[in-house]
Amino acid sequence: MKPGLQYPIFGPEIKCPHCHQAIPALTLTDTYLCPRHGAFEANPETKELIHLQSGRHWRRWNSKWFRQHTHPDGIRFEIHEALDKLYTQGYRATKVIIATRYQELMSGYLERSSPWRSGQSEITSGRLYGLPVDFSPDPQEEPRWNVINFDLEKEPGVPVRYPYFKLFD
Repeated sequence: MKPGLQYPIFGPEIKCPHCHQAIPALTLTDTYLCPRHGAFEANPETKELIHLQSGRHWRRWNSKWFRQHTHPDGIRFEIHEALDKLYTQGYRATKVIIATRYQELMSGYLERSSPWRSGQSEITSGRLYGLPVDFSPDPQEEPRWNVINFDLEKEPGVPVRYPYFKLFD
């Protein structure tokens, strides 16, 4: 038997999506076991990692795990954390780009303004935490958008008004 066939699809060891510690694969299974967070099952068909206790799904891009959200609060919380991290690094976000697969899920949670109120000539996609929101290109054009959830455009400096304090407005 080939040694590679003894392990799940991601190999003999991965980093836990929660605590980022190296966790081993259980040989002859599709499971990884984290001492802190329990079992994760690798699905060879979908190439997803599933936390067995919570049912949360992750996909990997460039050796980093990205949670696949099923509720808007999950992605909003993740974006909020990323905005806080930017702020502590001395940057301000100028735009949020969300994966197109979340467009329907997020549409009801975006702040909208009418063109006649804001002085804009057309209706924009909306805003989140005071920032303009765009949706990603088609994942066929840019495959990373099949996995990653969002990206932040940023520039050096602190926000003019730090709008991210309102976590769930």
